Amino acid sequence: MQTIESNAASSEGNSHNALHSTICRFPTEILCQIFLYCMPEDEEWKLTSEPDPSVAPMLLTTICRRWRDVVVDMPSLWCKLRMEVDGDWQKRAFCYESYLKQSQGRQSLTLEIHDADWTVPRSLLQLYVDQISNLSIELFRGAGSCPVVAADFGGLQELSIYNCGTAGAIAHSVVQLPPNTHSLKLMNVWLTKTELSSFNPLAWASLTSLEIMVGEFNLIPCLLRLCPNLSSLTMIGTFTGEIETLERLEHTKLQSLRLYSASHFNTHENPSRIFELFDAVTLPNLREVEVRNIGRWPHEEFKELLERSQCPLERLNFGSFVITKKEELAEYATLLPSLKISMYPRY
Repeated sequence: MQTIESNAASSEGNSHNALHSTICRFPTEILCQIFLYCMPEDEEWKLTSEPDPSVAPMLLTTICRRWRDVVVDMPSLWCKLRMEVDGDWQKRAFCYESYLKQSQGRQSLTLEIHDADWTVPRSLLQLYVDQISNLSIELFRGAGSCPVVAADFGGLQELSIYNCGTAGAIAHSVVQLPPNTHSLKLMNVWLTKTELSSFNPLAWASLTSLEIMVGEFNLIPCLLRLCPNLSSLTMIGTFTGEIETLERLEHTKLQSLRLYSASHFNTHENPSRIFELFDAVTLPNLREVEVRNIGRWPHEEFKELLERSQCPLERLNFGSFVITKKEELAEYATLLPSLKISMYPRY
């Protein structure tokens, strides 16, 4: 019996060694592809406050010397880092610094800022500010202002800021964007017309995609002038007030326009004033429009915009809480036969 068990154990050990030997002989290119599939999904990555030694890529460095050499030489495995500027910073700093070194600076970096003490993280990132391409900042209560200035990150391409701190805490952070920044997302950030008007006219000239909270319609001309190369604009807000402009504004690059009202109380009696936008602009390259929660749809103003702009509109999407009439939809079909219209089932 002992002999049988011994033979079985020996056979199992030989099989394991053979498998290990086979994997170790894989070409580096094959190992690289396998390691990429070992990386955690985005949602799992967002839950970790520091590099986790029990998951890739940290785990892969512990298997054998060859795997470690391959993993360390793959910057693409070290391109995402989530930093929490809170709690025991010293405990995390060593892990963060090691991760940044392995990435050779090519980083998609998420910063969670819970307070205003930014001295240590700023010094840690100093060597990499020109190589971080994707930066996401989350300001939590206790952070009186955003200590990050976008212009310091010379290689920045995409910037997202979510603000739960003091209102208006981030204006100074985005007053000037780096020349290669093409995407900006500002959530729960309510910039005023006064703040936007004070920006350099070329401050956001590189942007092609913008998502922003809008508290007053008068911001819209400012936004379009600040972003002459914008192709995608998403605005979330209350859409109240009037647009004060001396002449109709033409924006030749805008292709996608999304308007989401933050209020569910737009009705026949209390409509949003989106028609103000349609009256104030000409959009000759507009291809897609999506609206939500705006109440009564300003059909005549939008039809005039289409006729005035002569744009190649392809898709018109009506989300929840948008009131339209069948005859209005029929007019669009006549005006633009190839137009695809989608309706949220509520209306």
